Amino acid sequence: MTRRQLDEDDVRIRPGRTGARARTKDRPTHENAVDARVLVVDRGRMTCALDETGEKFFAMKARELGRKGIVVGDRVGVVGDITGDEGSLARIVRRHERTTTLNRSADDVDPTERVIVANADTLVMVVALANPEPRPGLINRCLVAAFTSGMTPILVATKADLASADDLRRRYQPLGVEMWATTRGEDVNALRDRLHGHIAVMVGHSGVGKSTLINGLAPNSHRRTGEVNDVTGRGRHTSTSAEAIRTDDGYLIDTPGIRSFGLAHVNSDDVVHAFPALAEGLDECPRGCSHDEAECGLDAFVAAGRAGEHGDQLLESVRGLIRSISAGERFD
Repeated sequence: MTRRQLDEDDVRIRPGRTGARARTKDRPTHENAVDARVLVVDRGRMTCALDETGEKFFAMKARELGRKGIVVGDRVGVVGDITGDEGSLARIVRRHERTTTLNRSADDVDPTERVIVANADTLVMVVALANPEPRPGLINRCLVAAFTSGMTPILVATKADLASADDLRRRYQPLGVEMWATTRGEDVNALRDRLHGHIAVMVGHSGVGKSTLINGLAPNSHRRTGEVNDVTGRGRHTSTSAEAIRTDDGYLIDTPGIRSFGLAHVNSDDVVHAFPALAEGLDECPRGCSHDEAECGLDAFVAAGRAGEHGDQLLESVRGLIRSISAGERFD
């Protein structure tokens, strides 16, 4: 049996493939990308501001970023049309490494943590001293999020003309939380100076005066304010999505009013590790210790004076934070 001689008629050519470019694993380096910060994320379209000038423009995430998410506060590399003119659209081709993230889950049983804001160095918790009353559970959860993510927490109590801030101050003093009290209509220049040069994310329950406070800290922000319902005691959402507002030398990031703050991604060890005075005592705890039980080794550690002069107060306050994780609270 002889092998048949092949000729050009025996070569099969797939239609439409003639002249197609060969695939390559090489990707463009985008050396001409400019740096910007993401101010708003709205259904896949981002409002960004150039690092150098602060000029705003619109952008979309490039396909090459894959599943890498973009959130408010992210610093990104951008190519394309950055003029900000109507109809213009740039491409986000790079996301710079994040320094911090504010995370939360939908609830305490949802293991999926969601990044709300990136690169903030300060978490400002805004609470009202009256109408509506302070929610310690929400404050505790925000503190846990701040301490475990490396942000500095600041507690701002509004409506100090209606009720005293002393009880709230005493409650969080052992944790070293900085606290400010403001009255309606007063200027907030001192707080503005405190936040100068920082990237601060503002969180709080609806109706506590967060938008009013932001208008005082950044007069050009023009945030819409709302009223508290006299019957239900609930505030109306005036912010529907996170937005970074540029100040003289930093950013304020406004977030929608909080109804829940899931912490499924945080455990009791994470909380204790946030306090160096107590973290060394973790080695004395039994395996699986919740740090809020009779066998917890932190009690002996504190009793021996190894956590400092006020270690007992600190431990009790930290245990309050730990209890807030398992409480499963909502703040409607």
